[in-house]
Amino acid sequence: MTLEKEIVQLLKEKGPLTGSEMWDGIGGDQFALWRACMLSKDLSIHRIGTRYLRLDRRVKGFARLSPSILREFLTYSVIGPAEDLKAVAMRAQQISLSIEEVSRTKSQLAYSVVSALANQLETELPIKEEVSFIIAGDIVYNMAHDVPRPERSTGKLVKGSDMDLVVVVDDRFPQALTRRLDEAIYGEKYRLLITPHIREEIDYVVKNMERVREQFGFDTYRHMVACKIMEEGTLLYGSEKIFRQIKAMLKERGITEKLRAMEQEAQQFREEAEKYLVLEGEKSLHGEDTYLFYPSEESEEFE
Repeated sequence: MTLEKEIVQLLKEKGPLTGSEMWDGIGGDQFALWRACMLSKDLSIHRIGTRYLRLDRRVKGFARLSPSILREFLTYSVIGPAEDLKAVAMRAQQISLSIEEVSRTKSQLAYSVVSALANQLETELPIKEEVSFIIAGDIVYNMAHDVPRPERSTGKLVKGSDMDLVVVVDDRFPQALTRRLDEAIYGEKYRLLITPHIREEIDYVVKNMERVREQFGFDTYRHMVACKIMEEGTLLYGSEKIFRQIKAMLKERGITEKLRAMEQEAQQFREEAEKYLVLEGEKSLHGEDTYLFYPSEESEEFE
């Protein structure tokens, strides 16, 4: 039996499935499974959610889209029979609502952690006036997932998407207090990681406005990543004045426009990558082409 026929048979038994559910039922090579679905005229693929800019050193010009082709297939796609588009659309709607709920839950957790921390430190740190907590990543696009994955530093499994947090302090904020704030956030990060019923990850960076202005030079890969994260970020807690200042600087320096151009490049890159992988990928994916299919991480900003 061909792989395509296996897929069709599974869908007849189970109804429309996500890529991950299909892989659980069939197993084997994930790239081969994706490619079989893409090539089949008897199958319909309904993609969920938003594609957005992510930077990757391996890509010329650094611009690619998130989710990756693999993550989009496994988590954000519903596959079903081409003749039953209604059932596929209904299942996609269910998955979409679930992803939005995951995003909302993670955002609420991030807010509760930050607000509790701020209240604890308010007697010694002027948090609300001089510190801006900006949340970014999957959550701001309503694209957070809860698929277990290993956390980088410990290797322990965490519940899907991390909570990307950029903490910006006013230039007048004393360095000693900045270190105190950093230590407090790190303590919360560790607590969330080791608490069995939580197992969530906060990726964060603490910096002052002088560092932000330096990164707005947009002249190195790391600076571009930092700018991209601040551009997509939304205010979670703290100083609205600092947050607005950051957003205004992004526009004034032309960074917002540059990032929009990079996003268009990323969309073109995705189209070309999908066409290439479908037409050329007769064998299991390996070697230099793997970056086209698999996820990348923008972890340098949080190191």
